[in-house]
Amino acid sequence: MANTLVNIIRIKELRDKILFTLFILLVYRIGAQIPVPGINFSALKLFLESQSGGATDPIYEYFNFFAGGAFDNMSIFALGIMPYITTSIIMQLLLLVIPSLKRLSEEEGGRKKITQFTRIGTLPVCILQSFLAINFINSLPEDVIVMAPKWLFYISTVLITSTGTLLLMWLGERITAKGIGNGISLIIFAGIVARIPGALKQLFDKVNRGDLDIPIVLFILIMFIIVIALVIFEQQGQRKIPVNYAKRVVGRKVYGAPSTYLPLKINPSGVIPIIFANSILILPQTLTNIFKNIEWVNSFGSFLRVGGIPYMITYTLLIIFFGYFYTQVTLNPVEIAKNIRENGGSIPGVPINKVEEYLTKVLNRIVLPGSIFLAFIAIIPTIVVNLIPDFPASFAYLLGGTSLIIIVGVDLDTMSQIESHLKMHHQDGLVKKGKIRSRNF
Repeated sequence: MANTLVNIIRIKELRDKILFTLFILLVYRIGAQIPVPGINFSALKLFLESQSGGATDPIYEYFNFFAGGAFDNMSIFALGIMPYITTSIIMQLLLLVIPSLKRLSEEEGGRKKITQFTRIGTLPVCILQSFLAINFINSLPEDVIVMAPKWLFYISTVLITSTGTLLLMWLGERITAKGIGNGISLIIFAGIVARIPGALKQLFDKVNRGDLDIPIVLFILIMFIIVIALVIFEQQGQRKIPVNYAKRVVGRKVYGAPSTYLPLKINPSGVIPIIFANSILILPQTLTNIFKNIEWVNSFGSFLRVGGIPYMITYTLLIIFFGYFYTQVTLNPVEIAKNIRENGGSIPGVPINKVEEYLTKVLNRIVLPGSIFLAFIAIIPTIVVNLIPDFPASFAYLLGGTSLIIIVGVDLDTMSQIESHLKMHHQDGLVKKGKIRSRNF
């Protein structure tokens, strides 16, 4: 391992990429501490302290999670990179629903235009999420907004936070272009990791006060370590389907029949189903905060309150549904079978006219356990907080659910990038086997 670190430092190209990435992430974390004007931070801190001991407000957790804790300070990066992710997901779905967009993406330079559409579409999503964030702050029992008139605070905060998200998009693209790669994912990763020290402090404070027993804490930590190992196994797991191609005659040369395989991941959709499910389940709580005087809205919000049995059941079913849905969208068996046939390929033991049926059967078999496992990982923090009310919710949400999957996935991606650079310069990889695979996220 020491030789590997020396090789990373010795290779100038790789060293420059890593240093540039760290510099951009440092800029991001500094920006996350710069607040927007017009906030009473004493009142905001009072609210946050009241939330740290028990169940957190779902809207607060939703914004704060993807902002990497920047929502705690209502900083210029309070929205984080979530508006861009939301727009990217919507654009991916539109590519499959609208044939003209799909044809455009397949043309020369089409992907560049789709990226431009995604950037433009991010702006209205930023404005919408800014209004939701301000409405949430305005609904707090404490008088957090001190700027008068409030409409001036709305306008300035929407402009500042939207600009902050657009700046984060640019920083992420710089990491992808000149850094180690996966810029957007690394920004989310940095935000999650930055919250770990504060969560650890809350955990140690509760242990010192006697609110939590040390054996219980050790048991939960061991459980999380086991879950991390299972997540790594799931992220790396693949079903390899062999594909043989026929011989080709080009001029006077006969090219041999290459044999390869079609890799199908256990969890092809990554963390997307959890993000979709969170986005849907946050709506009842949002409507409850907006329409407080409508009884049926409040009743519906109470029924799907975070931590309740109906919430966890609905959350699990939505994750499984979106796991199947997104897999069918991104790995369409019809298109895969068509590409195999058009390139003269075949799957051993499968008739050429039943390739689509075979791929659908295989996908259904591997996606179901993958989706169930993903749902299990997502609800672990809620289960822990419900069973142990004194356990810090911030720590539970960091070591489970979406956080855990993103941390593991981005870490594997980054290791894969470094591994490829080392191999390109004929150096030993990060691990002896040298088979780190990036995730499909």
